[in-house]
Amino acid sequence: MIPPIASRFVADTTVSGTLDHVSDCNDEDLGAIVNLLGEHYHERSPADEDADEYCRLASELASRDLNGCLSVKPSQIGIDVGPDVFTANFERIVEAAAAEDVFVWCDMEDHTTTDTTLDAVEATARDHPDGVGVAIQANLKRTREDLRRLADVPAAVRLVKGAYDEPPSVAYESKSAVNDAYEEHLEYLFREFDRGVAVGSHDPQMLEHATELYEEYGTPFEIQMLMGVREDAQRELARKGYEVNQYVPYGDKWMQYFYRRVRERKENALFALRAVLGV
Repeated sequence: MIPPIASRFVADTTVSGTLDHVSDCNDEDLGAIVNLLGEHYHERSPADEDADEYCRLASELASRDLNGCLSVKPSQIGIDVGPDVFTANFERIVEAAAAEDVFVWCDMEDHTTTDTTLDAVEATARDHPDGVGVAIQANLKRTREDLRRLADVPAAVRLVKGAYDEPPSVAYESKSAVNDAYEEHLEYLFREFDRGVAVGSHDPQMLEHATELYEEYGTPFEIQMLMGVREDAQRELARKGYEVNQYVPYGDKWMQYFYRRVRERKENALFALRAVLGV
């Protein structure tokens, strides 16, 4: 069981409980991006097992007619075992999801996996146009070229700031530099992409910039935020008519994910402390 202190950030340990949360999101005009917790497998068996669950999850989302999609981590489905394992598992997840008309996002991890991830997404998008998307990290210095590469690929892009501790040789270190890069890349997406722009940010400044770019370019876009983070803002944006999708993690590997959320934002740490103290 997930303790109440962590349940703010993780939907459930089971598929059925998670889909109930997705249904609740839909009732508040939020879509859901469902992610099975698990990463950095170094053997094929658990990678294949999680890929199997994603295939079943696509069917469950469709059978309940829920507004939800999938999001998969490369290291969860085999990239640390071998690029061929990751690519094969990603392709079969997308194929199973496409049969149910369910969209699949591919998360991005540290910079050493970027090329392999982009290769797999691009190849799969050619076979399943508009059925896949990929997260791109604004803090990486290579991102400008990666976006140019993706401009002609029938895949969506989720722009995030980037959460991995990367060396300064490949990534911007200061908050201001990352913010500047995010705004620059976001404008490129709104200007050059006519499909699938996802603003993966909780930063009010970036969300305001996105709405200004929408007014200027008219490019369809969606906002993506984590479960448990600025949920009032998520609902408010949805009420204003924006497409908002909540990233919904689930599964029994919740502890590492929960502590990561607590460490990364002061507000999350204060929430956890209040829950412990019962205040």
